[in-house]
Amino acid sequence: MTEIAVGIDLGGTQVRAALVDEGGNILARAEERTDAMAGPDRVLGQIQELAERLLAGADKALVVGVGVSAPGPLDTESGVALDIPTLKGFQRYPIASELSRRLLFPVSLENDGIAAAIGEWQFGAARGIEHSVYVTISTGIGGGAIIDGRVLRGRKGMAGHIGHMSVVPYGELCPCGNRGCFEAYGSGTAFTARARARAAECSETTLGKDGHVIDSRAVFAAGRAGDPLANRLIEEEAEILGRGFTSLLHIFSPSIVVVGGGLSHEFDRLHPGIQNYISEWAMPAFKDVQVVRAALGQNSGLVGAAALAFLAKTPSRRAAC
Repeated sequence: MTEIAVGIDLGGTQVRAALVDEGGNILARAEERTDAMAGPDRVLGQIQELAERLLAGADKALVVGVGVSAPGPLDTESGVALDIPTLKGFQRYPIASELSRRLLFPVSLENDGIAAAIGEWQFGAARGIEHSVYVTISTGIGGGAIIDGRVLRGRKGMAGHIGHMSVVPYGELCPCGNRGCFEAYGSGTAFTARARARAAECSETTLGKDGHVIDSRAVFAAGRAGDPLANRLIEEEAEILGRGFTSLLHIFSPSIVVVGGGLSHEFDRLHPGIQNYISEWAMPAFKDVQVVRAALGQNSGLVGAAALAFLAKTPSRRAAC
């Protein structure tokens, strides 16, 4: 019978769990709002409850293990959360060992961006590709890289914090405390803040009128309706993303860049501007690299987390990871 793994995607807003087979298919799933301020014992209790709910109807003899995707910084070599700003009490907390003790399965811990990169590499848009970069554009910007058919992890497994490369010297303040980070300009949060500020100064826009909330969905909807400011904001966002992606091309030399996260829902609108920036500003040898939407959608990290358990179980596959 087909072996299965439990994938956990732990975030500051939602904690999700899924049973995933070796082909990356989600067999069952459950989720709930993260009790983010209640501390590690409560949050791990939520994970345990979700996992046990899914496993209740499964043959536990077929379960190879549990993979956990979480925001960082994490020391994934030791399975320890170094400091998760969105989750109270997760400073130097041994997530992997504590969860393994509760669930009685081996647990692998991975940064959420790297887990999503693994998901797309094993089962999604980068399947079969030896060199790829995954970028999530959401509340923040994160990602991971697969280089030479191996997951790029770096010291303590902390590689891939691509949202915190500087793109504007002495620029906008980033949540990390630095200024001018890619995340401070290209994230969904930054996009929304820019839209609200510009709409307040512009009388010739529908954005924010009649008390309507300005968020990324509103901007793209207004753009489709022909709002000039909304379309300028979208073009600017595409250019910012293109600028960051061009740096990633030069650093990692991937064959493909895979884009996930909330703003990937509007990939078709952003893609031409991203690709145009790359075509104009990337060095000639890098101009042909294509940017594509994540095939697994919002499940990249969840499926990637489960893939960790399969990779950990098989030495030959783990060696390539």
